[in-house]
Amino acid sequence: MSGRVNDIMDKGSIMDSEDRIERIVDIYVSAEAVRDMKHKKETEDFNTEEPRTPRHTGSDGVTISRAAGVCLGLMCVLLMTAVIVLCFIFIQERQQLKTKITNLTEERDQLLTNNMSLTQERQQLQTKITNLTEERQQLKTKITNLTEERDQLLTNNMSLTQERQQLKTKITNLTEERDQLKSERNDLKLADGWKCHQSSLYFFSSEKKSWIESRRYCRERGTDLIIINNREEQDFVKNICGSDHFWIGLTDIEVEGRWKWVDGSTLTSGFWVSGEPNNQGTEEDCANTHSSGWFDTKCDSSVKWICEKSILK
Repeated sequence: MSGRVNDIMDKGSIMDSEDRIERIVDIYVSAEAVRDMKHKKETEDFNTEEPRTPRHTGSDGVTISRAAGVCLGLMCVLLMTAVIVLCFIFIQERQQLKTKITNLTEERDQLLTNNMSLTQERQQLQTKITNLTEERQQLKTKITNLTEERDQLLTNNMSLTQERQQLKTKITNLTEERDQLKSERNDLKLADGWKCHQSSLYFFSSEKKSWIESRRYCRERGTDLIIINNREEQDFVKNICGSDHFWIGLTDIEVEGRWKWVDGSTLTSGFWVSGEPNNQGTEEDCANTHSSGWFDTKCDSSVKWICEKSILK
């Protein structure tokens, strides 16, 4: 829009210059015409006053000189006008060029600023790319580690699943065995003379036999003569025995003085009555228990007996 306004102003200025030139030319032409008319009148007056012989005067030369001067003046005016117009045009073009230079300079500065910003942004993006690349590598490493850990966990899980299945099978078997033992215990408890203590069942006989016969009786029923392992078990037996004597699974029949239990283990400490074992009368190679403690007795003596059966076996 500003360019069109400048063009219109340029055209208006040129038209004003041409109008001025035309007015100047009209003024010169009018002035010459007045001079010619005055000169012509003077010539006519002169001719009327005194007839003279026609001759060549310098008026024609003057007219030509004036016309030449007028043309020269017009040319000067036109030249001056052209110079003025050209100067005006040059000034406008220079101003436009200055404006363009200013705009281009501003645009260049803006581009430089943008370029600097883009350079910084590119540097930041490169830094981000580097960081993201490192992070990606770390994530890959983590993924690899997690994959290995997952595989290890899957393997462990499979092993635990198998172990769990085995434990379930064992539990099932133990449950069945427990139920069977409970059933056997109940059956034994129903029989006369059987009593339960902790993890064992005990049969206290009401009749009397020798030590060997008593043991045979127990073994025929899947048990054996009692093995007393601790004070608690001894107290349990003592409370039931009362004043009766009962064979226990202890003997030194193999080596005198070396007492062994029926399972082959050697006696380390016992609950003998004071002064026992004394082997009084010789061949007192079998032990029995009483509420007061243990005694050594001849193995062929007739004594009640105690059979013991573990519930866990």
